[in-house]
Amino acid sequence: MSSRRSSSRQSGVSMNISDDQITDLVSKLQRLIPEIRNRRSDKVSASKVLQETCNYIRNLHREVDDLSDRLSQLLATTENDSAQAAIIRSLLM
Repeated sequence: MSSRRSSSRQSGVSMNISDDQITDLVSKLQRLIPEIRNRRSDKVSASKVLQETCNYIRNLHREVDDLSDRLSQLLATTENDSAQAAIIRSLLM
């Protein structure tokens, strides 16, 4: 990890973050991600936490896309009933 920080300093980017801060941030991520939080073992590598975080975010994006598609379909089917469409739109605001 420190070799990466050295190379970033050499490229002109200065990052003032300590190893303890990185450990703390990874620990916070570990508590946020359900896939990791539900494991019985407390020892999970930082790379595994980051990998699971990326997977979790990808899954959330997919869910948002699916819900958006379903909402678009619902709004399209309720356009004949403008009152129902207005209620749905008002709920989204």
